[in-house]
Amino acid sequence: MPAEIHIARASLHMWEEPCISGKEGSGTIFFTGCSMGCVFCQNYDISHEKSGLPIDEKRLIEIFYELKEKGANNINLVTADIYIPTVADAIRQAKDEGFCLPFVLNTSSYIEVDTLKMLEGLIDIYLPDFKYIRSLDSKKYALAPDYPEVAKLAIAEMVRQINTAGGVAFDDRNMMKRGVIVRHLLMPGKLLSAKMIVKYLYETYGDTVYISLMNQYTPLKEHIKDFSELLKKVSEREYDELVDYAYDLGVRNGFIQEGGTVSESFIPEFDFEGVLKDGKKK
Repeated sequence: MPAEIHIARASLHMWEEPCISGKEGSGTIFFTGCSMGCVFCQNYDISHEKSGLPIDEKRLIEIFYELKEKGANNINLVTADIYIPTVADAIRQAKDEGFCLPFVLNTSSYIEVDTLKMLEGLIDIYLPDFKYIRSLDSKKYALAPDYPEVAKLAIAEMVRQINTAGGVAFDDRNMMKRGVIVRHLLMPGKLLSAKMIVKYLYETYGDTVYISLMNQYTPLKEHIKDFSELLKKVSEREYDELVDYAYDLGVRNGFIQEGGTVSESFIPEFDFEGVLKDGKKK
């Protein structure tokens, strides 16, 4: 991607964790491009196909305010990792102007600690994935054998920043105002790896982070035809076993998903809604 910011959608999103979306929705901005190349990516159009329109920093700040006017509970920056210098400047300017909604960084966790330090005091809620704990998997599915170690260091830095700022905080509506929620998307046949991730997170951070266990993996068959093990959905048995494992381990600060989430309807349309001024689409 070029240095200039590209985004594919800016709209209210209802499908995040309850303390992020609430009833009104999360003000979600989907950035184009990704530092990873996961073959099964659920947002393939923007991560691989690079669907999106260029905007400048001024327009990004305008979008913050437009989402606020629509009732957003926060500003949710999805895969903004590769644009951090410009995004950090935009957040800083908005906060200096008195913009009061929390900012969320929704990230793959494949991000350097020095980059995250540019966001200290700017990001209120970190929403990182922990995708892989075995380098064999991250190499096979994302060509990123160093992902497990990079992600561990990144999440540690996120937790440090939030703890330095005062730790997890909610408002009187149970909306998160500050904190870390680590997500893991359970993949078919990867139950052992998922348990290893939950164990690592809980033994490392205890209740200082929330763990979100997701069962919504949707096989986008045209992109994973060479990975037969990924062509099926996650079974109910696999997911229930993961949830039970987390509970037995002691996890209480967390989120789980009920049935019916495995659907392409949960993948947003990247139709440039909210990207151009005055709500125009391409």
